[in-house]
Amino acid sequence: MSRAHHKGGEPSQRMLRVGELVRHAMSDLLTRGVLNDAVLDANVVTVPKVKMSPDLKLATIYVMPLGGKEVEPVLTALDSHKKFLRGEVARKVDLKFAPDIRFRMDDSFENSAKIDALLNSPRVKRDLENKEENPDSPNGSAGNGE
Repeated sequence: MSRAHHKGGEPSQRMLRVGELVRHAMSDLLTRGVLNDAVLDANVVTVPKVKMSPDLKLATIYVMPLGGKEVEPVLTALDSHKKFLRGEVARKVDLKFAPDIRFRMDDSFENSAKIDALLNSPRVKRDLENKEENPDSPNGSAGNGE
C-alpha cells in the first residue's frame, strides 16, 4: 500500500471493497429490522457510504433517514446498538478483525443541493451566457472589467 493511503490520501482498492461489503451488510441489517428499537422502526434509514481506515479496523458508516428528518435520534439509536451491529457485520464480512463502527450523518445530499442551487443561481447563469457569447475571451466577459 502506498504512503498516500496511510496519510489520508485516496483509499486503496481493498479499503473501498471492504467498505462496500460493510455497507451492504449494514443495509441488510437495517432493512430486515433485526433491532427492536422504536426510532429505527419508525424511520427508513439509508447507508449511502462507508469509509474504512487503512488498517480496516474502523468503519465510519454514513447514514441518512429518509427525508432527512430525525437524524440525531437515529444516530443515538444506532450508537446504542453498536456492539450488536458490530458482531453482525463481523459475521457477514469475513475479516481477520471485526472493525469498530461509528455512525455519522451523511451530508452528501445536502452538499449536492447546495451545488445545484449555486449552478441555478442567476449570477452563474449570466456568466455562462457571457461565456457562450464570447468563447474566445479567457473569462467569457469580453474584457468588460469583471
